[in-house]
Amino acid sequence: MRYEKAETVLRIALDMQGSPCGLSLEDIQRNYSDEPLSRRTAERLRDTVERLFPQIEQVNPNEVPKRWHLPGGTVNGLTCVTAEELSDVATAAALLRRENMHVQADNADRVISKIRALLKRPVIAKIEPDLEALTEAEGLAMRPGPKPKINSEIIGTLRQAIITRRKVKLDYLYRGSGKRGNQVVHPYGFLYGNRHYLVAWSEIDRARDFRNFALSNIERVEVLDRTFMRRPNFSLREYAQRSFGVFQEPPVDVVLKFKPKAAVDARDFLFHPTQIMEPQPDGSLVVRFRAGGLTEMCWHLFTWQGQVEIVRPKRLGVFFRDQIENWQYTLLHVLA
Repeated sequence: MRYEKAETVLRIALDMQGSPCGLSLEDIQRNYSDEPLSRRTAERLRDTVERLFPQIEQVNPNEVPKRWHLPGGTVNGLTCVTAEELSDVATAAALLRRENMHVQADNADRVISKIRALLKRPVIAKIEPDLEALTEAEGLAMRPGPKPKINSEIIGTLRQAIITRRKVKLDYLYRGSGKRGNQVVHPYGFLYGNRHYLVAWSEIDRARDFRNFALSNIERVEVLDRTFMRRPNFSLREYAQRSFGVFQEPPVDVVLKFKPKAAVDARDFLFHPTQIMEPQPDGSLVVRFRAGGLTEMCWHLFTWQGQVEIVRPKRLGVFFRDQIENWQYTLLHVLA
């Protein structure tokens, strides 16, 4: 336990140095234990950091909550990157590349190279065998099935436009009609899933709202010499949480009941950030959350092979049954 406390103190010191705005007691309570720490424990940890590093400074005098920061270089000699940490970054790069997100994967690889360049030769020699073994042990298999096709140049251009808050003109292929068109949008960010999307505010009259544009359908991007003001009340995280996947629909209350046979597996799933899980006396599990995107919910529920009951909304159950009937009809005609 003493070693764990020392590690926690060092992590707090590193984050105080690495964060320009420092850490508050609330940050320490939330982020340095599996369960939230008490206020008194957070104060003791803060005081320990202050005793070890008297260079500590409050970055927001006369403000609440108080935040503390350590000047750059204060704890640099007390820590080192481990083989496990480098292996995790390498794993993240491999996962990104597996999902055809090559721009992000290349950036992760460059981070690894920069970290290696900063390490001293004896440290590299020490962790290299472990790093090689850990990376090999991950055994990342290529996931079968289709993957979204993404133009890395388009991704890079959109990223720069997001950073500089520049409007862009998209040449876009509309999947539903098969027609091509263009429109000026304000790019805000990306949503990644089975298909990857750009989230942007559309200037066309029939929209004037946020829209999702499939990255694989963007044929060309032109960065315009015009900037836009980000809407201060827009949160990409909250926007994404309105839906089960990426399809944006008005959110509804969803209630799913997993049979006892599937309840154990269902407890390990994060269906939605707002979910509430209610174990039942018979061993089943009720999951409640609020989201839109009923089509993607339906696609996911098929993977549970009849081990889930759709309690609410009723139209999700109707849509689910309709899809089964359509597939059965199609299969009969294919086999005929």
